[in-house]
Amino acid sequence: MPSGRTHDRITLYALPFVAGITFWQTRSSNATLLVAGGFLFGGLMFGPDLDIYSVQYQRWGLLRWIWLPYQKSLRHRSFLSHGPIIGTTLRLLYLGCLLAILAIFALTIAQKLWNLSITWQDLGRTVGRSLIDYDTEYVALFLGLELGAMSHSLSDWSGSAYKRFQKQGIRGLLPSIKIKKHQVTSRGKRRSKPRNTKSRS
Repeated sequence: MPSGRTHDRITLYALPFVAGITFWQTRSSNATLLVAGGFLFGGLMFGPDLDIYSVQYQRWGLLRWIWLPYQKSLRHRSFLSHGPIIGTTLRLLYLGCLLAILAIFALTIAQKLWNLSITWQDLGRTVGRSLIDYDTEYVALFLGLELGAMSHSLSDWSGSAYKRFQKQGIRGLLPSIKIKKHQVTSRGKRRSKPRNTKSRS
Protein backbone atom coordinates (compact mmCIF):
# COMPACT_ATOMS: atom_id res chain seq x y z
CA MET A 1 0.00 0.00 0.00
CA PRO A 2 1.50 3.40 -0.94
CA SER A 3 2.49 5.78 1.84
CA GLY A 4 0.67 9.01 2.68
CA ARG A 5 3.28 11.07 0.83
CA THR A 6 2.86 8.93 -2.29
CA HIS A 7 -0.90 9.47 -2.20
CA ASP A 8 -0.32 13.22 -1.84
CA ARG A 9 2.00 13.25 -4.85
CA ILE A 10 -0.53 11.33 -6.93
CA THR A 11 -3.23 13.85 -6.01
CA LEU A 12 -1.08 16.89 -6.75
CA TYR A 13 0.33 15.49 -10.02
CA ALA A 14 -3.13 14.48 -11.25
CA LEU A 15 -4.78 17.80 -10.33
CA PRO A 16 -3.78 19.68 -13.55
CA PHE A 17 -5.08 16.81 -15.70
CA VAL A 18 -8.40 16.69 -13.80
CA ALA A 19 -8.81 20.46 -14.10
CA GLY A 20 -7.82 20.48 -17.78
CA ILE A 21 -10.16 17.65 -18.77
CA THR A 22 -13.03 19.21 -16.80
CA PHE A 23 -12.62 22.59 -18.48
CA TRP A 24 -12.25 20.92 -21.89
CA GLN A 25 -15.54 19.04 -21.37
CA THR A 26 -17.58 21.79 -19.68
CA ARG A 27 -16.04 25.07 -20.85
CA SER A 28 -17.05 26.35 -17.42
CA SER A 29 -14.56 27.89 -15.02
CA ASN A 30 -17.04 27.48 -12.16
CA ALA A 31 -17.48 23.74 -12.75
CA THR A 32 -13.73 23.33 -13.22
CA LEU A 33 -13.03 25.08 -9.92
CA LEU A 34 -15.54 22.90 -8.05
CA VAL A 35 -14.28 19.63 -9.55
CA ALA A 36 -10.63 20.55 -9.00
CA GLY A 37 -11.30 21.80 -5.46
CA GLY A 38 -13.29 18.67 -4.65
CA PHE A 39 -10.54 16.50 -6.10
CA LEU A 40 -7.89 18.23 -4.01
CA PHE A 41 -9.97 18.08 -0.82
CA GLY A 42 -10.99 14.48 -1.49
CA GLY A 43 -7.42 13.38 -2.11
CA LEU A 44 -5.82 15.19 0.82
CA MET A 45 -8.46 15.31 3.58
CA PHE A 46 -11.66 13.50 2.64
CA GLY A 47 -10.39 10.21 1.28
CA PRO A 48 -10.89 6.55 2.21
CA ASP A 49 -8.09 6.48 4.80
CA LEU A 50 -10.19 8.44 7.27
CA ASP A 51 -11.07 4.99 8.62
CA ILE A 52 -7.62 4.74 10.28
CA TYR A 53 -5.09 7.01 12.01
CA SER A 54 -3.73 8.36 8.72
CA VAL A 55 -2.30 11.57 7.28
CA GLN A 56 -5.79 12.50 6.06
CA TYR A 57 -7.17 12.00 9.55
CA GLN A 58 -4.39 14.09 11.14
CA ARG A 59 -5.01 17.00 8.75
CA TRP A 60 -8.36 17.65 10.43
CA GLY A 61 -6.37 18.99 13.37
CA LEU A 62 -8.51 19.78 16.41
CA LEU A 63 -11.60 18.46 14.61
CA ARG A 64 -10.18 15.02 13.85
CA TRP A 65 -12.05 13.53 16.83
CA ILE A 66 -15.26 13.71 14.78
CA TRP A 67 -13.99 10.78 12.69
CA LEU A 68 -13.44 8.43 15.65
CA PRO A 69 -16.96 6.89 15.50
CA TYR A 70 -16.47 6.47 11.74
CA GLN A 71 -13.22 4.59 12.36
CA LYS A 72 -14.75 2.38 15.04
CA SER A 73 -17.63 1.42 12.75
CA LEU A 74 -15.65 0.38 9.67
CA ARG A 75 -12.93 -2.11 8.93
CA HIS A 76 -9.94 -0.60 7.12
CA ARG A 77 -10.12 -0.87 3.33
CA SER A 78 -13.65 -2.24 3.45
CA PHE A 79 -16.03 -1.62 0.57
CA LEU A 80 -17.91 0.95 2.65
CA SER A 81 -14.85 3.17 2.96
CA HIS A 82 -12.86 2.39 -0.20
CA GLY A 83 -15.67 1.38 -2.55
CA PRO A 84 -16.59 3.48 -5.60
CA ILE A 85 -19.31 6.08 -4.96
CA ILE A 86 -20.52 4.41 -1.74
CA GLY A 87 -17.37 5.44 0.17
CA THR A 88 -17.69 9.14 -0.68
CA THR A 89 -21.47 9.06 -0.21
CA LEU A 90 -21.15 7.48 3.23
CA ARG A 91 -18.56 10.04 4.34
CA LEU A 92 -20.76 12.90 3.11
CA LEU A 93 -23.78 11.50 4.94
CA TYR A 94 -21.73 11.03 8.09
CA LEU A 95 -20.34 14.57 7.98
CA GLY A 96 -23.75 15.96 7.02
CA CYS A 97 -25.38 14.33 10.05
CA LEU A 98 -22.74 15.81 12.35
CA LEU A 99 -23.24 19.27 10.81
CA ALA A 100 -27.02 18.92 11.16
CA ILE A 101 -26.66 18.09 14.87
CA LEU A 102 -24.34 21.08 15.28
CA ALA A 103 -26.82 23.31 13.44
CA ILE A 104 -29.64 22.17 15.73
CA PHE A 105 -27.65 23.11 18.83
CA ALA A 106 -26.51 26.42 17.34
CA LEU A 107 -30.02 27.38 16.24
CA THR A 108 -31.49 26.45 19.63
CA ILE A 109 -28.89 28.54 21.46
CA ALA A 110 -29.38 31.47 19.05
CA GLN A 111 -33.15 31.39 19.56
CA LYS A 112 -32.71 31.44 23.35
CA LEU A 113 -30.04 34.14 23.50
CA TRP A 114 -30.99 36.51 20.70
CA ASN A 115 -34.65 35.59 20.27
CA LEU A 116 -34.29 34.84 16.56
CA SER A 117 -37.42 34.08 14.59
CA ILE A 118 -35.83 31.42 12.32
CA THR A 119 -37.88 28.21 12.33
CA TRP A 120 -36.94 24.69 11.28
CA GLN A 121 -39.34 24.97 8.36
CA ASP A 122 -37.51 28.08 7.11
CA LEU A 123 -34.17 26.31 7.43
CA GLY A 124 -35.48 23.22 5.63
CA ARG A 125 -36.90 25.30 2.78
CA THR A 126 -33.60 27.19 2.42
CA VAL A 127 -31.59 23.97 2.21
CA GLY A 128 -34.05 22.38 -0.21
CA ARG A 129 -34.06 25.46 -2.46
CA SER A 130 -30.26 25.47 -2.44
CA LEU A 131 -30.13 21.83 -3.54
CA ILE A 132 -32.51 22.55 -6.43
CA ASP A 133 -31.02 25.88 -7.57
CA TYR A 134 -27.39 24.69 -7.44
CA ASP A 135 -27.79 21.04 -8.40
CA THR A 136 -25.12 21.27 -11.13
CA GLU A 137 -22.62 22.73 -8.68
CA TYR A 138 -23.31 20.00 -6.12
CA VAL A 139 -22.84 17.31 -8.78
CA ALA A 140 -19.53 18.88 -9.86
CA LEU A 141 -18.32 19.01 -6.26
CA PHE A 142 -19.34 15.39 -5.62
CA LEU A 143 -17.58 14.31 -8.81
CA GLY A 144 -14.39 16.00 -7.66
CA LEU A 145 -14.59 14.38 -4.23
CA GLU A 146 -15.20 10.98 -5.79
CA LEU A 147 -12.29 11.34 -8.22
CA GLY A 148 -9.99 12.30 -5.35
CA ALA A 149 -11.11 9.30 -3.31
CA MET A 150 -10.84 6.91 -6.26
CA SER A 151 -7.31 8.03 -7.08
CA HIS A 152 -6.45 6.98 -3.54
CA SER A 153 -8.27 3.62 -3.68
CA LEU A 154 -6.93 2.74 -7.13
CA SER A 155 -3.35 3.40 -6.04
CA ASP A 156 -3.94 1.14 -3.00
CA TRP A 157 -5.35 -1.67 -5.09
CA SER A 158 -2.72 -1.39 -7.83
CA GLY A 159 0.08 -1.32 -5.23
CA SER A 160 -1.27 -4.46 -3.55
CA ALA A 161 -1.72 -6.18 -6.92
CA TYR A 162 1.87 -5.34 -7.89
CA LYS A 163 3.21 -6.82 -4.65
CA ARG A 164 1.20 -10.01 -5.20
CA PHE A 165 2.52 -10.19 -8.75
CA GLN A 166 6.09 -9.89 -7.50
CA LYS A 167 5.61 -12.71 -4.99
CA GLN A 168 3.35 -15.12 -6.89
CA GLY A 169 3.59 -14.08 -10.52
CA ILE A 170 0.45 -14.12 -12.65
CA ARG A 171 -1.26 -16.38 -10.08
CA GLY A 172 -1.25 -13.49 -7.60
CA LEU A 173 -3.55 -11.50 -9.89
CA LEU A 174 -6.07 -14.30 -10.33
CA PRO A 175 -8.87 -14.91 -7.82
CA SER A 176 -7.90 -17.62 -5.39
CA ILE A 177 -10.09 -20.72 -5.44
CA LYS A 178 -9.64 -23.23 -2.68
CA ILE A 179 -10.50 -26.82 -3.54
CA LYS A 180 -10.93 -29.27 -0.72
CA LYS A 181 -9.65 -32.73 -1.42
CA HIS A 182 -11.88 -35.50 -0.09
CA GLN A 183 -10.53 -39.00 0.36
CA VAL A 184 -12.84 -41.45 -1.36
CA THR A 185 -12.83 -45.06 -0.20
CA SER A 186 -14.95 -47.82 -1.62
CA ARG A 187 -17.52 -49.35 0.70
CA GLY A 188 -16.99 -52.82 2.07
CA LYS A 189 -13.23 -52.68 1.63
CA ARG A 190 -10.92 -52.31 4.53
CA ARG A 191 -7.77 -50.38 4.26
CA SER A 192 -4.86 -52.75 4.21
CA LYS A 193 -2.17 -52.07 6.72
CA PRO A 194 1.18 -51.19 5.23
CA ARG A 195 3.43 -54.19 5.06
CA ASN A 196 6.51 -54.30 7.13
CA THR A 197 9.32 -54.32 4.63
CA LYS A 198 12.00 -54.96 7.21
CA SER A 199 13.38 -58.48 7.16
CA ARG A 200 13.02 -60.48 10.31
CA SER A 201 16.24 -61.62 11.91
